[in-house]
Amino acid sequence: METSTVDLSDAGSLAAFCAGADVVLNCAGPSYRVLDTVARAALEAGAAYVDVAGDVPAHRALGESSGIAVFSAGAMPGLTGLLPRLVTTSGVEVEVHVGGAVPIPPTSAADILLARGPDFGEPGALWRDGVVARHALPPRRRVTVPGFPGTVDAMPFLPVEGIRLAEELRPARLTFRSVYVSEAIPTALAMAWADDPEFLAEHTAALTAAAEADLRTHEAFYVLTARAGDAAVTLRAADPYRLSGVVAALVVRAVLDENVEHGTHFADQVLDARTTAEALRRDPLVDTVTFEGIP
Repeated sequence: METSTVDLSDAGSLAAFCAGADVVLNCAGPSYRVLDTVARAALEAGAAYVDVAGDVPAHRALGESSGIAVFSAGAMPGLTGLLPRLVTTSGVEVEVHVGGAVPIPPTSAADILLARGPDFGEPGALWRDGVVARHALPPRRRVTVPGFPGTVDAMPFLPVEGIRLAEELRPARLTFRSVYVSEAIPTALAMAWADDPEFLAEHTAALTAAAEADLRTHEAFYVLTARAGDAAVTLRAADPYRLSGVVAALVVRAVLDENVEHGTHFADQVLDARTTAEALRRDPLVDTVTFEGIP
């Protein structure tokens, strides 16, 4: 294995890094600063591009591509838009819960704090009868959620990948809730989003500290569960960042195996949900993947 350094702000450095590659996998962040910078360099070098993050702003910045570019190839966004497809069909009611107790490094904290507005999702919203119903769900505090240990707080947030899923598969109702083991992170987020963006660095540190406080009283864990009636899929892992690495590797393999068409995509549009779930089930970085009522 060879290693090299690259400066994303230096076009020459980035071009040299991408030269000769078949696929460029980007794990650098925060994504709001990276956007399509690495994608364009990779595509200009004749390589395919895979990004563990990116989401809608990066996808839009790149636009349609004559090469292959795949964004949101991580745990969230990524798996959160993919695994719920295993239980989602027309007319059903689907509940998705995702979260746990995990570290939040500064780069991830900055991305979380800037993931606001219609490009990312709708707090308090759900999908119902073919449309997004805004301000329709209250938080759930100190509740038990199947798949999660103990009592948790479950905050409603309908992400854009959930909206894409609902528009495609047409469930009668779809809810997403972010799960926290204490009020530390929701409080830090509320304070940040109520404040001036000028103080982003201060709130980034506060969000990182809130995650550290949770980990002083809880063992690290991350759970994603989607349920519709008697059908359910639940994934459990200790580290969502390593989990994102697994998902990114699966996307890279799909690209190398020529299973991804040319164009600009999201990972949940190019991966097969069941094949991915089975691959995750076998991976040593994933604790468990369980199915209930799924053929």
